[in-house]
Amino acid sequence: MRFAVWNLEWLNDMVTTDRDGRAVLKPGDARVRGPKPPWQTENPTVAERSALIAAGLADLDADLIVVVEGPNLTGELQAIFDALAPGSWLCHVQRSRYDSRPGPEGRRLGSSQCVGIALRLDRGAFADPPATFWDSESPEAGLIHAASEPFFLDIEDNGIFEWFRYERRPLYAQINPADGAPFRVLGLHLKSKGIFQAYEWSKWWQMADANRRRLLAQCRHIRRHFLDPYLTDADTAAVPLIVCGDINDGPGFDTSEMRLLASGVETLMGRVWEPGLTLGNALYDSLPDKDRAAEDFSDLSTTRFADPIFNDSFHRVWIDHILYSRNARPGWVQDARIPRKTADGLDYWKISDHFPVTARIDLPRPIT
Repeated sequence: MRFAVWNLEWLNDMVTTDRDGRAVLKPGDARVRGPKPPWQTENPTVAERSALIAAGLADLDADLIVVVEGPNLTGELQAIFDALAPGSWLCHVQRSRYDSRPGPEGRRLGSSQCVGIALRLDRGAFADPPATFWDSESPEAGLIHAASEPFFLDIEDNGIFEWFRYERRPLYAQINPADGAPFRVLGLHLKSKGIFQAYEWSKWWQMADANRRRLLAQCRHIRRHFLDPYLTDADTAAVPLIVCGDINDGPGFDTSEMRLLASGVETLMGRVWEPGLTLGNALYDSLPDKDRAAEDFSDLSTTRFADPIFNDSFHRVWIDHILYSRNARPGWVQDARIPRKTADGLDYWKISDHFPVTARIDLPRPIT
C-alpha cells in the first residue's frame, strides 16, 4: 500500500456549498489562497489550483493520503477528491468545532484547516469496511478524546501550570487492508513555530519561546496521554500505528528549544529508556548511512519560508513526518521519500508550500 501525508495549504478555501447545501468547488475564476505563480501578484484561481492539485494527486498515485490543512467537513474533502483525484475515494475529516473544556477566559475555541484522510477504493486495496474513524471531539472515542482535550502542564518544571490546547483535533482511524493486517493512523497538525513578520528583537524572542512551549506541550501531552497508553494497553499494544502529519518540528534543538532542553518531535517519538515504546522515523530510515552517521538532514526539508528580515533569504526545514510503532515486523513502513517534482516535471512547490511525504506499507496478515 502506498501511503502519503501532504499539507495542501489552505485547501478549505477551495470549497463552498450549492443551493442544496452540498459541498462543491468554488467557481473556477474565484480567487483563493494558495501558492502564487511568480508572474502573478493576485492569488491563484480555483481553476489554477485545481489543475495543479489534480496533477499532484495523480503523480503521487497513493492508496491512502493524510491531508493536512484540509477543509472543515468530510463532505468538502470528498467533493475535492471526487473532482480532482483519479479513481474513487472514501474521505473523512476530523472536525475541530470546539473545545468541550473552555479556556481560562471562559471561551470554547474552534479551528479550521482540519486534518483529513482519503482512501482510494477502486483498486481493491481495502477490506469491507475500509476503515473505522473515531471522532476525537466525542467522549465516546475514549482515549483519543481525553488526550486531545485542553490541558494544564508545567512545561518548564518551574511550578507554574499553563493552559494549552490543540489548534486542530488529531485524526484517528483504523485502516483495514484487503490483504494485510489492520493498522491505525494518528494524523497531527501541531502548533507552528513560524513567525512570518518582523518584530522588535525582544518581542520576536518572546513569541518564539511561547510558540516552542506550546508545541512541546502538545508533543509531551500526546506522548504521555495517548501514545504510551496505546502502546502498553492490551487492546492496542499489538496494533501497528502510524503517527504522521505536519509536526512543525524537526530533529535537534533550535535556540528556543535549548532554553526548554527538549525537542518537540523527539519528545513525540519517545524516550530512550523505553525503546520498545519509541517511534521510528521513516524519512530518517531512508537516509544514506553517511548522512545518518553525521546526522545530516539537509536533504529532508519538507517546506521553506522567507526570512522576515533579510530579502531573498529562505529557510528550508524538515517538519512533516511519517513515524511508526515498533510493534510489527521491521520494515513494515519503508521506502520513504519526499517527491520534489512530478514525472512530468511539475515542481511540487507550485502546488503547496509543503512537499508531500510518501512511504510503502508492507504488513502481511499474521499466520494463524
